[in-house]
Amino acid sequence: MSRFITIVLFVLILSKIQGQQKLLLWPDGNVPNQKKSDEKEKFSETDIIRISNVQTPSIEIYLPSKSIRTGKAVVICPGGGYGILAYDWEGTDFAKLLNSKGIAAFVLKYRLPVSSSIIDPKWAPLQDAQQAFRLIRSNAKKWDINPTTIGIMGFSAGGHLASTLGTKYDKKTTADSNNPLKHLSARPNFMALIYPVITFDEKYYHGGSKNNLIGKDASVELIEEFSNNLQVNSNTPPTFLVHSADDKGVPIENSLLFYEALLKNNVSAEMHLYSNGGHGYGLGRGKGSLEDWPQLLLTWIQELK
Repeated sequence: MSRFITIVLFVLILSKIQGQQKLLLWPDGNVPNQKKSDEKEKFSETDIIRISNVQTPSIEIYLPSKSIRTGKAVVICPGGGYGILAYDWEGTDFAKLLNSKGIAAFVLKYRLPVSSSIIDPKWAPLQDAQQAFRLIRSNAKKWDINPTTIGIMGFSAGGHLASTLGTKYDKKTTADSNNPLKHLSARPNFMALIYPVITFDEKYYHGGSKNNLIGKDASVELIEEFSNNLQVNSNTPPTFLVHSADDKGVPIENSLLFYEALLKNNVSAEMHLYSNGGHGYGLGRGKGSLEDWPQLLLTWIQELK
């Protein structure tokens, strides 16, 4: 355990020297569910920052000024169809907004199931999300975070990962075998799902996300296991949802199905639906009434008990 903590501290110091503070999820280099490979992580920046072939999953740490800290925190999962991460558009941009309101933010750079280095692709994103929560809770005191007010949010496929963690936070995987943080809870205290992928039912699914995560020819059992509206129970965290009726990439039924499942299980939920907006609008800048959703979410987070 002490060796693990030493490695974590070294990585934190090194990352802070190099720029925005980052923390590797598996700092000893033994990334679970991953084999040795020559595959390299890819980074491109045109209109937005895109990251693919993630080999070293991490969290990028955004802590608000001490004078305005609320003790609340959010882990952000960028979308990208489980093929890339729209890292700034659906990640760091919102982290900075959260910081301005006294909320700590952590942008999750999670492994993508299309990577050839992953042994069992369908579980790698969840393993990284679970570990992110455990790492944050292990550092909660140092970062002035209340460990009972840490939420997760995700955009598009990142919303699928967020809702997967919200419904499978206690899933046992190979990552637990030698993990010194396995005793810590990976359960989010709340979720924010922005135009999320939820179901892999062929009527409403996003083909790229489904095919990349569980495969084009996935069994009925696997489709149901990763259709998160079917996994909701009374312990699923309170949830905030945003979607547009004209979303051609991820049909609005994804949010509707999840909202209905939450209500059936007496889970607190708030949903905001817009007639226009399409898909992938990030913070909604220049999108009329869609620009309001970030403030609606901030108010919802601030009012959570």
